[in-house]
Amino acid sequence: MRFTIIFLLLCSISLSAQKISNRKIQKQIEAIPHFNQAIIGISIKEMKASNTVVSFHDARYMTPASNTKILTYLASVQHFDSLPALQYAITPDSLTHIRSTGYPLLLHPLYEDSGLNAFFKQQKALVYHLPTVAPKRLGSGWSWDDYGYYFAAETSAFPIYGNVVALTKDSLSAKVKVHPPYFQTKITSDTLLINIPTRRAEHENNYLINPTKWKPQTTRYAPFRTSDSLFVKLLSQAFEKPVTLTESDAQTLRWKTLYSAIPNTLYKGLMHDSDNLIAESLLLMLAKKQTDSLDTRKAIRGLQEKWSAFLPDPLEWVDGSGVSRYNMFTPRSLTAVLQELQKTVGWETLKDIFPATQLVGIRYPEGERKTPYVYAKTGTLRHNVLLSGYLIGKKNKRYAFSIMVNHATAPTRDVREGIGSLLAFFRKKLK
Repeated sequence: MRFTIIFLLLCSISLSAQKISNRKIQKQIEAIPHFNQAIIGISIKEMKASNTVVSFHDARYMTPASNTKILTYLASVQHFDSLPALQYAITPDSLTHIRSTGYPLLLHPLYEDSGLNAFFKQQKALVYHLPTVAPKRLGSGWSWDDYGYYFAAETSAFPIYGNVVALTKDSLSAKVKVHPPYFQTKITSDTLLINIPTRRAEHENNYLINPTKWKPQTTRYAPFRTSDSLFVKLLSQAFEKPVTLTESDAQTLRWKTLYSAIPNTLYKGLMHDSDNLIAESLLLMLAKKQTDSLDTRKAIRGLQEKWSAFLPDPLEWVDGSGVSRYNMFTPRSLTAVLQELQKTVGWETLKDIFPATQLVGIRYPEGERKTPYVYAKTGTLRHNVLLSGYLIGKKNKRYAFSIMVNHATAPTRDVREGIGSLLAFFRKKLK
């Protein structure tokens, strides 16, 4: 009996020895001037155990910014074996009826789905059936004055061209080429436009550009105002086929589903490039699958209920991208989601989908091979800088971590450097 007690005590000491005291963490934070007066929450957990090795304000609700996309990714891989690109039905009169699944890669300028293009090229004439519930163009809690930036491309039932106009300065003529060509007549040059190289009218698809402000062969992307009629016009012009619009549900049609051939392209666009339209579209796709509507609020409610079994705290969650300032999560909830991802897709997939992070503040001991030891998703909103993902210890033990810095006044790059310094400190302490 005595030996059993001693053995249990030794095990307890071994487990608790891994935990890093908040006093040491506080001292480390105070040594980073970029964190001055910021609010900081940190959670680090062992991947395959319930042990928490860092719990510094980890129950505090904070703005997650693009770390929200980690939840969107988990929701997607839990519910989709294959990603539905669209629904279609072909009638005897050779009409191809189409319905949206929310899929965002039709003619996308960065992640174009050639298989989807091939489908449209094969059809003779198209009928687009409108969804019964249309998504909002901009999410709740989004900043109204971001409308002109690529990251604020509007959400729509059936995105096309990523819902952005691509403007490229030709190296020979110095003229600006516009894609899709439909928008060519809506561009006006203005060399008095000083602060930004392109500006769209807030409520119209009219653009002012100053081509002297960007280099040749440089492409800039500006969101366009979406509408169902514009989608039909762009689709028709792109594939040179007649496209009509209808509000009919056409329940009598025998609908089939065309699946995406490039799901990892979508997920890398989500996690590596932090593409907000992809994030919002994935949530729309999930809502379509779960509720047969494009109501993302229903999808989020269903996920919150499902995930309550492993989440330590309820989620204040309103969008798929993290652009909304209404989102609030705790650091320990994010690490719980990261642990669930490991169970769902496995480590090899996570290493591919999560960017290998080389932050400025990360340091390697002399003689150590500089292989990545952080695979993580960044998050940035003004005054909020975050990093959540996976940390590999000195002896290759894996940890889920979330470092959330809110209300920082230092430049984003400097705050990220501070986060890198923290991770280097934690790695020294972890196996």
